[in-house]
Order: sequence, then C-alpha cells, then structure tokens
Amino acid sequence: MTTTVATQGGIGTNAQRPDGALKTRGEFAYSSDLWHEDMLWGATLRSPHPHARIVSIDLTEALKVPGVYAVLTHSDVPGTNIYGLEHADQPVLAADVVRYQGEPVAVVAADHPETARRAIKRIEVAYEVLPPVVNTEDAAHGRAKPLHPNGNIVRHVKIRHGVQDVTADVVVTGEYEVGMQDQAFLGPESGLAVPAEDGSIDLFIATQWLHVDQRQVAVALGLPLDKVRLTLSGVGGAFGGREDLSMQVHACMLALHTGKPVKMVYNREESFYGHVHRHPARMYYEHGATRDGKLVYVKCRIYLDGGAYASSTGAVVANAATLGVGPYDVPSATVDCWGVYTNNPPCGAMRGFGAVQAAFAYESQMDKLAAALGIDPVEVRLRNAMSEGSVMPTGQLVDSAAPVAELLTLVRDKPMPLNGTDLTDMPGGVSNTTHGEGVVRGVGYGVGIKNVGFSDSFDDYSTVRVRLSVIGGEAVASVHTAAVEVGQGLVTVLQQITRSELGVDVVTIEPMDTSIGDAGSTSASRQTYVTGGALRAACEAVRTALYKRFGDTDLPLAQVLGTDVIDEVVEWRHRPTYRIDAETGQGNAHVQYAFAAHRAVVDVDVELGLVKVVELACAQDVGKAINPEAVLGQIHGGTAQGLGLAVMEEIQLADGKIRNPSFTDYLIPTVLDMPPMVVDVLERPDPHAPYGLRGVGEPPTISATPAIVAAIRAATGKALSRVPVRPEHITETM
Repeated sequence: MTTTVATQGGIGTNAQRPDGALKTRGEFAYSSDLWHEDMLWGATLRSPHPHARIVSIDLTEALKVPGVYAVLTHSDVPGTNIYGLEHADQPVLAADVVRYQGEPVAVVAADHPETARRAIKRIEVAYEVLPPVVNTEDAAHGRAKPLHPNGNIVRHVKIRHGVQDVTADVVVTGEYEVGMQDQAFLGPESGLAVPAEDGSIDLFIATQWLHVDQRQVAVALGLPLDKVRLTLSGVGGAFGGREDLSMQVHACMLALHTGKPVKMVYNREESFYGHVHRHPARMYYEHGATRDGKLVYVKCRIYLDGGAYASSTGAVVANAATLGVGPYDVPSATVDCWGVYTNNPPCGAMRGFGAVQAAFAYESQMDKLAAALGIDPVEVRLRNAMSEGSVMPTGQLVDSAAPVAELLTLVRDKPMPLNGTDLTDMPGGVSNTTHGEGVVRGVGYGVGIKNVGFSDSFDDYSTVRVRLSVIGGEAVASVHTAAVEVGQGLVTVLQQITRSELGVDVVTIEPMDTSIGDAGSTSASRQTYVTGGALRAACEAVRTALYKRFGDTDLPLAQVLGTDVIDEVVEWRHRPTYRIDAETGQGNAHVQYAFAAHRAVVDVDVELGLVKVVELACAQDVGKAINPEAVLGQIHGGTAQGLGLAVMEEIQLADGKIRNPSFTDYLIPTVLDMPPMVVDVLERPDPHAPYGLRGVGEPPTISATPAIVAAIRAATGKALSRVPVRPEHITETM
C-alpha cells in the first residue's frame, strides 16, 4: 500500500499545538476547573510536626459542623493503608506516627470548601512530639534513630570502575551542597472523584502517570483495577512533582463513603506540603589529573535527603551515582551514593532526577582543576570530553553520538554580549541600587549528561491504539494512549508522527485514560521516545493491515478505505536495560544518553551580592527535532529552572519545618530574571531510537546551574560551593 507522507504539520515542522490557543486565551480547562452536580469539597488535616507519635484523634466537634458529610481517618481506609511509587512505605492517613510536617492525618467532605476547612480546624489531635532526624550523613551511617523498620537507608549505590586507589599529579577536592528545590508548577494538585452505583470509582485527575496512580489507589481502596478508572484532566505543569499520589486516594475515599462526587483542590501553601521536591544533596568530590589536564580518577560520596518516605529515591540515587562523574572519560571512578530517610519533607522526581545535583559538584570540580593547572576551563573539559565509543563508569559503551566537545566549542565561540547601559540591565534592576559602580562581569561554563527513559532493568514500554477511518469523505486517524500531556507538547508530537506515518491531515488525540494499556510516566524525557516509538509501530501496523486488505494502489486513502475501519493496538519497548551490580555498579543501566552545554554571562554587584544573568548560550544535541519550536521551548524552560536553582529557588527548612511555603517567599524566575538566550540545536541521530531522536526536556536544567555559578565565581573570586547562591554568600568576607 503506497501512502503519501504529509508534509504540513508532520515530523520536523513547527506544527501548532492543538491546546495552544485555548491556553493563551485562558479558556483551557484544568483539573481545578472540574465540576459536577451536587459535588462535595474535600479538605485535609496535616501534621504540624515533622516527627511525632499520635496519641489520640477526636472527631466530635468536626462532625458537628453543619454541611459536613464525612470525617475520615486511617481506620476508614477501606483497603491497605500504605502506598508508594517504588516501595509501599507511606500511609494514606497517618495511624500511629507522623514522619514529616504536613503528613495527612484526616480528611473531610463538606458542601462548601470553607465548611470543610472549618471542620478540619475542629479535629483535635494529641501528639507526643519526637526529635526529628534531619542530618543525611547521620541517617546514612547509623548515627540516627531508625525511622522505618529496615533503617534509614533507602538505597546505597556503589560504582567501582577501573583500577582503584590510583595517584595523580594534581588533586583537587571539594564539598558541595544543593538546596531543596520545588517543581513550582502553577496548577496546584486537584481532582474530582465520582462514585458509581456498582461501588466503582471514576477519578479525573492531573497526574504524570495514570496507571501507577490507578494501581496504588486500587490497593488503598480494596478494589480490583477494573473498578478504579482514571481520566486525565488538564495539567498545569508537573516537572516530577505529580508522579506520587497526593489527594487521589483521599478524594476517592470520601466519594465512596458519602456516595457523592468529591472535588479536592490544594491551595499554594498546601501544595508545598502535598508533593515531593528535589532531593537536597551534600557531596564530597576528589579529582586527580595529570599535569596536562587529563583526568586520572574521580572519587565522590553523595548524600541525598529522601525525606520521610521513599518515593523515587532509589532511582534518583542510581542516576546520581551512574552519572556522577559527568560527560568525561575517567579511567578510575569510585562513587558512593546514599539516599536516606529523614523527617524532612519527602523528596522524589524533579527535572534532572539526580543528575542535577551531581553536575553542580563535578562541574565545580572541573573549574577547580582548571585553576590548579592554569588551564582554560573549557580547554580542560575538551581534553576529557567523552565521545561516541567512550565507556561510562558503569562499563556501558556509549553507542551513539556524544558530541560533548562540539557543544562546548559552540557555546564558547559565541560572541559576548555588550555591557548594559539601562537601569534594567543592572543587578538590582529598577530598585536603583547601582548605575554600574561595584559591578563585575563573569563568564562560566557547564556541561551535563542525562539518561533518557527508565533505567536499571525497569520494564519501560508504552501502549498506543491507532484507528483509521473515513469521516466526511476524508481519511481521519485517531490516537489513543495513556501517555500524559503535562504541557510539554506531547499531543502535538503525536499528531505530527501520525501525519507523517499515515499521510493524513486530520489526527484526533483521544482523552488519555486507563481504558488502554500503560504508557509509563511523563518523566525521564521519555514520552517522545517511548510513546512516539509505540505510535510509529502502531502506524506501521495500520499500514500493514491496509496492504493486506487492499493491496498496492495509488488511489486516495479515503477512497480506498470507504466504510472500512483499520484499528491497531501496539505495546512497544525500547532496548532492555539491566540492573547494575550491587558491589561494583557495573552494567548497562541506561538506554540512551543526552547532552547539553551552557555558557553563562553574569554581572554581579559585589558590594550588595546581587546577580544579573546577562545572557545564556546553550547547545544541545536532540538527535532529531520532531518539532523545532517545541524543542527550543524545552531548552528555554529547562534553563529557567536551572537558573532558579542557581540563584534563588530553595525550600528553606528549620528542624524539618518548611519556612517559606508560598510564592511570596519561595522565589522562582520571572520574565525579568530570564536573560536572552542563544541556542544551537544539534541533530546527531541515535540509530537505536525512533527517528534518531533524543529526550530533550532535562539536559538544559542540568548544565545551566553550574554555568551560572561558575560565572558568579569568576566575577567575585568566591568559592561558592552551595546553591542557590545568596547575596550573603557573595558579600561575606570569610
């Protein structure tokens, strides 16, 4: 069967987003806009303590509030009162002990959200406050009280590569720290649970992974999977923060208990308590090199604070360890990475997933090494840059393009921006703190490596259904998948692939739900690769079915099909990955690697400690740009989050308590903070990937942070071993 490949809106074009106009006009329906006749509103009572024993819970006064339909605690959980993304270790509602500030203790359903909140305040809980465990190294090395039955270590990954205990001509060491960053998605957690007469439940939810939510909710509710149906609602950003459950089980419990639909929407403060964050890290690094700048060895210890529950800490630890020496050829590597339980807020997935923390340390070390050798910072990176054919510290061969040197050269050779003359160009901006006096310019570089897709032997696949029919005399394709659109543009990419593969102009994306097979999480920069691969395979199956049914023909597709319908479902997997060895960390852990480099130019008011990021240049290899404008959007957005971590974003904790749970006190970059960007997009195809593409979303976050901090160091001469960099770090005399 010969098909005509659609060129308008197909692969490689800047096809318009089908949701773009609605979002820009404010007409797109997000999960917080959900509504149902006669629905109730849910609210959650949370622990004020990071660590405490629950002595008693008294619901009497809450139940007296007019308009309250239900007040539920752990004893009302109909199934198993425990869940977890990787390990089931977190209670739906706390029973005997609370392990972090904000842990859910009870839930209420009422006829108005204010009524539900008033009832929450009338629940009386008596606590015996316990000392919190907040130090990661104490937790890792047995110096803290165990918070879980199996102790405080979620996972310890060891990498032993090459000859150990070697010596080098030049050695540099460093201790680095990364603060707790929030995903800061604009749409807070929200959803609507609707009970059915047969005891089943429909949940309309903003999430990143419909099927993993379904499995956890079903266990907590004590229901079979087919009685728990999830449908994706409009998602207002995610960045990893929606991989874990938040209000999913609570809303369903209340709906099943009352027999009425229940809507839950977190406010901004509750959102800070209601989802996981980026793991804070403390890292100790030692780099050894020859006198001409070739790396001899890297040794490091990395401690990641997983908070009260495991979430995806085990996988984050594996990433930080396996990617912990960076995109460099290193003959000898000794890496130990621990992820531990503490009484700090739970931490899990966030854009970059362990690679962000490690990159800040290893790139800071490369700058230190350059200074010790008297070599240009880019040059020392070029001398050690990995390439196709390099071997990772895990022993895995890098079997596709790894243009690290080319990326670095591209950003280095960009023209430098001019000095600003307007007040808005200065550190401090229109606050009029300087007109140029005390301002010093600095330039810094960073390059990073990130795995794409699920790793470490995880069965990573996606399911897609493609239906081809004739509607109104025109051939139309519909695509059904559970792959989640969180704002990244997946729905656009799915349309582009279908147009190119089937030669049709009209492509409908069906609602994403659990009535079709699993598509995995929208995370790990994987959906275009994995769901895109599944869609391509499904389209190939449609073409094969067309040929078998109609043979070769040059007739228009609509004329050939007539009243027939072609319907194909495909489950598609990428190459397998393997669990790394427990003692040596050796193994083919990842399916693909992606790379990005940044050059940052900053102006620093060294007297006040204020930073103006003047320009960011980025170069990234994407394999194949399915939608070039969307690729640029991902690079700009990922860079913005890297900038935020570099100079402003941090959840500040005091003995396990969050001090700044609001966008007033937790600062994120605005349009005034983001500088102009100069971007080079390389397309070096990966022969093992669909269309040769690489995941795009995470690499720019990884390399942006160390580049910006390196530029601030260049301007100030300060060591700056912690992010985010604060004004006092720049102005302090010691």
